[in-house]
Amino acid sequence: MAAQDVSENPKAIDRSSERGGSISLVLAVALLLVGSVVALLFIGRANAQPYILTLLSALAVIGVFSLFAGAAGILQLGGRETKDTFLDALPATAPDGIVVTDEKGRLVYANPAYLKLVDAVDSDDVRPVERVFVGDPQVSEAIYLLAKAAREGHSLQREVRVPAATEGGEARWLRFRVRPLQETGPYARWAAWTVGDVTRERVKQEDYFVELRDAIDFLDHAPVGFFSVDPKGKVSYINATLAGWLDYDLAQVGSGDLKLTDIVAGEGGALLAPMPGEPGNVKTDVHDIDLKTRGGRTVPMRLFHKVAFAADGTPGGSRTAVLSRAREEVADPARTAEVRFVRFFHNTPMAIATVDKTGKIARANAPFVRLQHGVLKGEALPSEGRSILTVVAEQDRAAVEAAIRKAADGQGDIAPVDAALAGEGNRSARFYLSAVEDDAAEGEAAIVYTIETTEVRDLEKQVAQAQKMDTVGQLAGGIAHDFNNVLSAIMMATDFLLNAHKPTDPSFGDIMQIKQNANRAASLVRHLLAFSRRQTLRPQVLDFGETLSDLTILLRRLLGEKVALEMVHGRDLWPVKADVSQLEQVVVNLAVNARDAMPKGGKLTVRTANVTADECKTFPYKPLPAADYVTIEVKDTGTGIPREIIDKIFEPFFTTKETGKGTGLGLSTVYGIVKQTNGYVFVDSVVGEGTTFRIFLPRHIPVAGEVPEPAQADKAVQVKAAADLTGSGTILLVEDEEGLRGLNARGLTSRGYTVLEAGNGVEAIEVIEKRGGDVDLVVSDVVMPEMDGPTLATKLREINPSLKIIFVSGYAEDAFDKNLPDDVKFNFLPKPFTLKQLVAAVKDTMAA
Repeated sequence: MAAQDVSENPKAIDRSSERGGSISLVLAVALLLVGSVVALLFIGRANAQPYILTLLSALAVIGVFSLFAGAAGILQLGGRETKDTFLDALPATAPDGIVVTDEKGRLVYANPAYLKLVDAVDSDDVRPVERVFVGDPQVSEAIYLLAKAAREGHSLQREVRVPAATEGGEARWLRFRVRPLQETGPYARWAAWTVGDVTRERVKQEDYFVELRDAIDFLDHAPVGFFSVDPKGKVSYINATLAGWLDYDLAQVGSGDLKLTDIVAGEGGALLAPMPGEPGNVKTDVHDIDLKTRGGRTVPMRLFHKVAFAADGTPGGSRTAVLSRAREEVADPARTAEVRFVRFFHNTPMAIATVDKTGKIARANAPFVRLQHGVLKGEALPSEGRSILTVVAEQDRAAVEAAIRKAADGQGDIAPVDAALAGEGNRSARFYLSAVEDDAAEGEAAIVYTIETTEVRDLEKQVAQAQKMDTVGQLAGGIAHDFNNVLSAIMMATDFLLNAHKPTDPSFGDIMQIKQNANRAASLVRHLLAFSRRQTLRPQVLDFGETLSDLTILLRRLLGEKVALEMVHGRDLWPVKADVSQLEQVVVNLAVNARDAMPKGGKLTVRTANVTADECKTFPYKPLPAADYVTIEVKDTGTGIPREIIDKIFEPFFTTKETGKGTGLGLSTVYGIVKQTNGYVFVDSVVGEGTTFRIFLPRHIPVAGEVPEPAQADKAVQVKAAADLTGSGTILLVEDEEGLRGLNARGLTSRGYTVLEAGNGVEAIEVIEKRGGDVDLVVSDVVMPEMDGPTLATKLREINPSLKIIFVSGYAEDAFDKNLPDDVKFNFLPKPFTLKQLVAAVKDTMAA
């Protein structure tokens, strides 16, 4: 637009108060008056006088009312200018151009700044924004979007470059804003435009950008490396020089994925880690450490590390200048040796510090600083000047202090000190001390070498606990095996007595009492076998959710009214392979223990979930191999378990209950069943808050052709169908317990079988050979002197490949079947067993 000769302060244009006249209204009034006159002519002069007076009176009233309304400002004549107000002065003096348009896009108001901006001469020369600037191709798109937003009642802002209006002129940068004049009301569809000249601001920004670009270019290609690290340890900036030294691509570094540990070798990052310091202070340290390239190669560097601390002592981002040591090492061999020593000092895996007689640290390497960071979290940590005793737990400080005094006195062969470290986590370390005999070492009395032993100590405890549990398990299993032989004889004898006595006999009740106590003893033996992982399991593929749902009613009865039960099932639980009855026993035992820990009532939560291999790494439990598991979490709000006994709760016969109120086998049974299912069980407890047991069972991936176990109902039908337990055939009974062998032989003979007896495997082979292998079935114990059951089975199959075998044992089936060849088929009957169970097993095997 061509420049116009306009005044310096043009007057604002306001058309919002203009009222256009209506010709239709004037014609209507005129027709009304003419009609009235014509009507009066027809009426006649004599009769028209009252009507004329009425008409004149009405006109007089209208005129007087109009005069008063005009004086009061209620009625305004078209084209009248309103008086300027304070609010009118605000937009009139604004530095940016302001334009208001109505719903049809017509200009209603424009302030002087806008008139001057568009070089408008008078009101007829003023046009809305979209008509002024839409002619420029570079501006058209932005103006179109702004006009569209104005029509739709939205707010929008754009900055555009407007070309020069004349040849040789300067282009301008304009900032356009548009917004609705009102959200609601009579001006809701009116739009307010703001146009500001931001050319000078843009020029300043461009100048600043050029200066910044030059500075960054200078910093990037300086002969010194630079990098910055934020408080979280991420490298926020690295210059091209250092990136080149470390073989990194600047574009790759700019993504923000580079960390301090990626460019600092070994434990050197501990020297640069952001830790609290003196409030408001700026600290600069010099470190000779190794940086590492992207390929892992180490490069010796000298770092000038600067970090500023906030008013509360928290560290901000650090800035570090890096010098390459290559040239200096060539020029100064002495300095080369010093730098090499410093590199070895910081890169050794052992934490080293020198201390004075009181234990104050004179200097420390990177691993020792790392040790400090891990122990004294959240404290200001200048390595030098702090006492080494602050990293040691209070109960062990005296031992470390005594060792420092011995070193200060020049003594040698100071025994290492095992001490707990301060802070949380039950960490420990071993301190080795030696005297400093160098006179040049000002104030240094001892060198302290520190090795953290937390993991070693934890591993030793785990190994000791595992060995203890295995030893106890072997003892319990041996006792259970021998006791099962005794119980088998008792139970078999009671069966014979019950068959010989009627319920009306006086001794029948005593015999029943003997049998009930024998069954109770057998139950205790099964608990011992469960702990020793030698019980017989019948694993099948299970859905955890369904298994626990079936237990809900039983658990509510066991818990009683005082304890609320909440079952939380995970979605899409993976299958597991376990013995369903034993798994139910695990949950029941934990629920009963939880109930007893909440005598005044509480809440028991049973939760199931899938746990992936990656999630396993987040758990603090050791050892828990990374794999896919299905977990059962049993959480109560009871009294909790004290720390001093939590390592003993899975041991057999350990109980905190009163005498007669518990056997101490509940948790040991849980431990044994979970372990025998290849799972893991862990416990977390806080005294006064409650206890949580977490069981991890491995996810089972079904294989092709895998057939689920028959349902319980099917098994019941099968047992019911086998009512006739009599039979015929020749059975070889192999048992080293003479009394039990005689009872078993008597029971089988009473059911119609011909029974041959042998006291061990050697005798059994002799019997078979004498009969030429003519035996229908062999019922053999597993653990026997001279020759055990699996060895006997192998030799018997050489004589008669089709010979059928039943093994009986107080141990689990899988405790010995791994010693058998793959082609040896057998049935298994766990001890103790009743006469009915023995005869049923024999008949089923003979019929197979």
